[in-house]
Amino acid sequence: MAGVGPGVGKSTVALGLVELLSRQVARIGVFRPVVPGHGEDPLLTLLTTRYPAVAPYADSFGVTVAEAAALVADGRREELISRIVERYREVERQCASVVVIGSDFSDGQEEGHDELPRELAFNARLANEFGSVVLPVVSGQGRRSDLQAAVGSAYHSLVDLSATVLAVIANRVPEGVPAPAPAGLPVPVWAIPEIPAIAAPTVAEVAAALDATVVTGGEAALDRDVLDYVVGAAHVPAVLDHLTDGALIITPGDRADLLVAASAAHAAGNVTLAGLVLTIGEFPDPRAVRVIERLNTGLAMLVVQSDSYHTISAAGRIEAKLSPATPRKVEAALGAFEKHVDTAELTRLLDVTRSSRVTPLMFENDLIERARADRRHLVLPEGTDERILRATETLLRRGVADLTLLGDPAEITRRARELGVEIGAARLVDPATSEWRDGFAEEYAELRKHRAVTLDLAYDVVRDVNYFGTMMVATGRADGMVSGANHTTAATIRPAFEIIKTVPGVSVASSVFFMLLADRVLVYGDCAVNPEPDADQLADIALSSAQTAAAFGIEPRVAMLSYSTGSSGAGADVEKVAAATKLVRERRPDLPVEGPIQYDAAIDPGVAATKLPESVVAGKATVFVFPDLSSGNNTYKAVQRSANAVAVGPVMQGLRRPVNDLSRGATVKDIVNTVAITAIQARS
Repeated sequence: MAGVGPGVGKSTVALGLVELLSRQVARIGVFRPVVPGHGEDPLLTLLTTRYPAVAPYADSFGVTVAEAAALVADGRREELISRIVERYREVERQCASVVVIGSDFSDGQEEGHDELPRELAFNARLANEFGSVVLPVVSGQGRRSDLQAAVGSAYHSLVDLSATVLAVIANRVPEGVPAPAPAGLPVPVWAIPEIPAIAAPTVAEVAAALDATVVTGGEAALDRDVLDYVVGAAHVPAVLDHLTDGALIITPGDRADLLVAASAAHAAGNVTLAGLVLTIGEFPDPRAVRVIERLNTGLAMLVVQSDSYHTISAAGRIEAKLSPATPRKVEAALGAFEKHVDTAELTRLLDVTRSSRVTPLMFENDLIERARADRRHLVLPEGTDERILRATETLLRRGVADLTLLGDPAEITRRARELGVEIGAARLVDPATSEWRDGFAEEYAELRKHRAVTLDLAYDVVRDVNYFGTMMVATGRADGMVSGANHTTAATIRPAFEIIKTVPGVSVASSVFFMLLADRVLVYGDCAVNPEPDADQLADIALSSAQTAAAFGIEPRVAMLSYSTGSSGAGADVEKVAAATKLVRERRPDLPVEGPIQYDAAIDPGVAATKLPESVVAGKATVFVFPDLSSGNNTYKAVQRSANAVAVGPVMQGLRRPVNDLSRGATVKDIVNTVAITAIQARS
């Protein structure tokens, strides 16, 4: 991937490419021919830490800028090429695909290094040496009438250098400028618009660049995007008139009046600020700080030694970087790439054969892609929870699902503003005041009249966010629900059992965990819902688990687990599993199933060859059905902790519409995965 000129924003495209390939191959490489000699390259650090790159940072580049310059100055250009190619081959030998991010001489230039070879020709030469196709990235920044010409020029320049061009991407295209047409070019052309959330530096990046002292503000405050700068030098009313969303106020530290007024405007919701920078090294009056702290703005306050003029001048030169320290920008960049680049066509052009192995990252990324492909509307009842709000921002930026958050809209908005997260595309609904409440109460009273539920009681019940969310799903106002970040499992799934009920022909709702091991994905059921299923229920759990596995691209081979394999043991528990296995075979003759079988015989081909040599399941099972909740719950946790596996779930199954429960210790990533799973379930 080669940038045609400086400031093209290659990081967004590089990130999107590696994300795309990470869904296809288990072993991926990233490589930069030339990196700056001072500090690590943030993009290469991000890619080698976020993805299962075959080589660490130290082995994923060719030479530093200083090393390249020294070789060029000595007339040893071919030695420079040879060194880079040799380092590249070491990475290439280890993996199925390599994404090479072309050199950035214009971005990493050091004094005295102006004799470096011309960048585009250098990258084209390397691409030919690597045997690689090229994806040029053209800057659309500031272009309105000549973007089409720039795209054509980039293509023909590379072809003239004997490079094989895969497609052309125009990045950072101004709003309102139509995407360049591929007229006259034999390759696709895609355009990614300018996304302020990607291009803007964070408060933390500004603080680092200005060598500022952080007076107030935690991690969330420092993670805010700086979309504008406002110098506070005038009277308060004039400054208030100039405040904009995302603005960083730069003002002398002795302007307590401005600091308090701006903080009050932010707290009142008149404007959402990025933070405050106090100049000339003067800390604010403690009395003003106490007032600001009582306003609970969640804003960072920085102090710098320079005056306002030099501070704004330096701040204007700060460039945002995608890095492990900017996860929100990473999600915004991925969302922009996936929305505006035809990833299916790009995958076809890359012609990458999908790996038979499934790594955890491949599975998780595939969830996101499948959910995006058929976007659904989900309801999240815990609208004020910090993790839910952060997950909402990620889900909306990635286009995973449309979302409704339940709770007081003013409180949700205030909390999102405190955290600096963008949830504007989500629908906010307060069950207490919603126009749907009366209708939901009537429907719930009718459903539960056999339990003597009156209309008055139903009116109170449906105010509960989980009942309200479940009614949204039952009435088609949402396709699914995810809850449990701060509710018990019972509080989350009881409304579903009462209102949505199970699929006809299925006696019991159950759950599975997707166990993401290093090289495969297994399905464990039931580890969360049914304490002591009987044989008929166990058969239903097995059939539901097999159906869930198939829905997520896992070929179901079902192991009905017991402490005995085949006829080697006896007892009521073994007989229950044997009876359940017989029922599964009767109901699904086409489904590979084995039971009773011990775990080692189900997963280990060596043990299987001894205990059940003729079995089509033994040694290669993918769906593991436990005889009771105790064995299932303990086993999944043992594997999770001992084998360093990722456990995704519990995923509910057997319900007519999807409702899924979160662990109260769920991370933002867990929530994103569960929402994606629920969206995929909603399609069936």
